[in-house]
Amino acid sequence: MNRTLATAVAASLLVLGTAGPVAADTPDSANCLGVVTQQRAIAHHDIGEHASSQEEPRLGLGNVTREILGEDAHVGEFGSFLGDIDGDPATSCH
Repeated sequence: MNRTLATAVAASLLVLGTAGPVAADTPDSANCLGVVTQQRAIAHHDIGEHASSQEEPRLGLGNVTREILGEDAHVGEFGSFLGDIDGDPATSCH
């Protein structure tokens, strides 16, 4: 895994840390990245840094998604994946 991809994955996982209240309703997977990010923000108040403050060049969420989940994967699926693996009951989308 190259440094840029590793940084993007680490940042994505950091966004979705651990512990918090159980999430409410969850929509279809097309919206999951936004849903999981919003759940994290509400539960933990620890995200909101703009992408421009990150290292250049940025790989981009679409590219990270395809690198991790496969060529046909979509960003919403990546959000669902992150919500599943972060161990945080506050973040979920199925």
